[in-house]
Amino acid sequence: MTSTEADSGTAEPQSASTAELQAGLPADLQDERLIASRGIGGTVSAFTARLRGGDLGSLPVVVGLIIIWGVFQSLNSSFLSSRNLVNLTLQSAAVGTVAIGIVLVLLLGEIDLSVGSVSGLASAVLAVTLVNLHWPLVVAVLAAIGAGVVIGLLYGALYNRFGVPSFVITLAGLLGILGVQLYVLGTEGTVNIPFDSWVVTFAQQSFLPPAVAYLLVALTVAAFVLSRLRTRAARAAAGLSTTPTGMLAARAAFLAIVLAVPVAFLNRDRGVAVMFVFFLALVIVMDLAIRRTSWGRSVMAVGGNVEAARASTSRPSTCRCSPCARPSRPWAASWRPGGWPRSTRAAAAPTRTSPPSPPRSSGAPACSAAAARRTRRCSASSSSSRSPAG
Repeated sequence: MTSTEADSGTAEPQSASTAELQAGLPADLQDERLIASRGIGGTVSAFTARLRGGDLGSLPVVVGLIIIWGVFQSLNSSFLSSRNLVNLTLQSAAVGTVAIGIVLVLLLGEIDLSVGSVSGLASAVLAVTLVNLHWPLVVAVLAAIGAGVVIGLLYGALYNRFGVPSFVITLAGLLGILGVQLYVLGTEGTVNIPFDSWVVTFAQQSFLPPAVAYLLVALTVAAFVLSRLRTRAARAAAGLSTTPTGMLAARAAFLAIVLAVPVAFLNRDRGVAVMFVFFLALVIVMDLAIRRTSWGRSVMAVGGNVEAARASTSRPSTCRCSPCARPSRPWAASWRPGGWPRSTRAAAAPTRTSPPSPPRSSGAPACSAAAARRTRRCSASSSSSRSPAG
């Protein structure tokens, strides 16, 4: 027996064993290159491979925060104290709420330079209507929300109707809306909200009791586990790979530690601020909206490929005119303090095939068949341009 025959005889049992191993795997792990990525060791190796391939994920943000905290703590020993961290949570809630809208803008591949001006205008409307005009709190909040919505609709109309770049629109809005804010504030320039107002109480003086804070941590971990178990059952029913029980338990324990340790540290001072919890709730809601709804998938589609998103709409020319009617090129806007997101919904309608255009002569002008109306116009122009025979 030659060496070639021996090698082929050895390779046949190996290929047979590999085939048997692949047959017992879920459908999404049939590729032999994915077999080694199972278990904790496989997860670590896959994470290392992603880092080597340049897929860093959120690692740069975590490393940057650690470096910033270390530098600030070295400059001031009170930076990481419980009192200062409570103050940081109060201050970050407002900025973080605005950042939620900026993330939507970035997901669409656009930019908003007027976010500060619009935030200031919404705050000025709230203060003036609540203090100077003595409007009820609910009406004042709705007025501030309306200011952000109107500006967002204006931006969307300019972008969708005239194709003005978002950079140009928001740069003009940065200056123009700042002037509107000064006009709303009047000659005084400032409006002081009473300290006993509900707005001030909610933003600076409302904190969760320690027991309620720990209860929220437990409910969050329980919701995470139930969500993962539901996803695991759905994938198992579809014949796909599932997360091992040990890995799921490790993730749940890690999440519990990540949430419980900061809560315990903040409880050494005033505790967890209600406004910060409200901000975290907004983050969770927006995350679910982006990942679990057709609107969020449409936003991701438009930001990834505008032409492909336009092809998925039935009438992009008409849908683009209104940000509330599933436009093919939406323009989302930001959350404002006390405001609602000026978001536009991307097109998610199923593709509809236009009726085929009638045959045209070789000398007919080239016309688009994007809509039936335009097809009829093209057919009419094509018929009128035909010359009589000989």
